[in-house]
Amino acid sequence: MARYTGPKDRLSRREGIDLFGKGAKLTRVNIPPGDHGGKRFRAPSQYGRQLREKQKAKRIYGVLERQFRGYVDKAMGVRGNTGDTLLSLLERRLDNTVYRLGFTPTRANARQIVSHKHVLVNGKKLNIPSYQVKVGDSITLDNKIQATPHIKLSLEAKNVKIPEWLKKKAIVGVVKRVPKADDVTEPISVQDIVEFYSR
Repeated sequence: MARYTGPKDRLSRREGIDLFGKGAKLTRVNIPPGDHGGKRFRAPSQYGRQLREKQKAKRIYGVLERQFRGYVDKAMGVRGNTGDTLLSLLERRLDNTVYRLGFTPTRANARQIVSHKHVLVNGKKLNIPSYQVKVGDSITLDNKIQATPHIKLSLEAKNVKIPEWLKKKAIVGVVKRVPKADDVTEPISVQDIVEFYSR
C-alpha cells in the first residue's frame, strides 16, 4: 500500500495551508519551502494554479497520483457534475470517514488504524483505507484501539463538528447520505482539478 512518507511540513508550506492537522506545531506555513522560498514571488499561471489545487487535494486525502487519477476518471465517467462526484468519492474513503467522525485527530492516523484492522464496518473488520462507504453503513472501532490514549482523547472531545452526511452516537457512526461538495470544509477548487485533467 503506497503512501507518502517524506516531510509533511514541507508540503503544507508549499500549499500555504495546514494539510495534516498539525495546528500550532506547524510553523512558517506562509513561507514556501526551500532556501529561497520567501525571497521571490511570481503570480502562478493557469496551469500552475490548477496543478497546486490538484496537489493540495491529493495531499489532504493522502492519495498518490495513480489512485487520484483513477478517482478523476471514475468521476468523469459518471453522469452529473464531475467535481461534486470527485469530492464525494474522496470523502467516502473509509479512512476519511473515520477522521470525519472524530475517531482520530488526523487522516494519517485514521489510515493507520484502518490498516491495522481496528475499524469495523457493519460489524466486520476492514483494513482497506480506500474502501468506499455506502449509505446505511455503520462504522465503529474495536475495544483495543479505544483504550489508546490519543484515540480516547479524540472520542472524548466535545468540539468535533460532524458533517451532515454522517451521524454519530457514542462510538458508532452511520452514513446518512452521499456527501456533497458543500460538506467539504477544506479550501479545494475542484473546478481547477477537473480542468487540469481535461487538458
